[in-house]
Amino acid sequence: MAKRKQKSRAFNRDRGSQHADLNAPLPRMSEEELYDKIFELKNPTLLILDCIEDPHNLGACLRTADAAGVLAVVTPKNKAASITETVRRVASGGAESVPLVQVTNLAQSMNKMKEAGLFLIGTSDQATEDLYDKNLTGPIGIVMGSEGSGLRRLTMDTCDDLISIPMAGEVPCLNISVATGVCLYEVVRQKQA
Repeated sequence: MAKRKQKSRAFNRDRGSQHADLNAPLPRMSEEELYDKIFELKNPTLLILDCIEDPHNLGACLRTADAAGVLAVVTPKNKAASITETVRRVASGGAESVPLVQVTNLAQSMNKMKEAGLFLIGTSDQATEDLYDKNLTGPIGIVMGSEGSGLRRLTMDTCDDLISIPMAGEVPCLNISVATGVCLYEVVRQKQA
């Protein structure tokens, strides 16, 4: 019964939020507030995006982050998309509910997240472990790489572990927003189990 209610709620919410309120205030969270929240909360999930430049992809990631209950989305200030009208439209309300925290130095910020108790898992085709074989419960940050080149070397080295998404077909990889959805919902599935 609970699953049926969740599906109905998601469907109605989606139909009702086809257009984002572009005048709504954006949620704010500083880096220090982010680290405090990670430390305070029992089981947070964060999404870390390493140099996502396409505003459509950022908007889709924010929308999925909202649906998956993510605490915040973290991006670098440089070489990454920021909140624009396009991002807000694509996010369909996600940009107004999930804080986007832009940091000066992503690797340093990731180290501070780890000090606050977050386990960071990056996605990479170099990973030896499969998404579905990894324990994704507990305080976790999912780290996704850029559209073309994936995770930068320093970002990858700062992760606690790496996973890959199994690909059974001919295409070598998924779109970043689709891959983000796959990873975040495996986190949701495992945390609810």
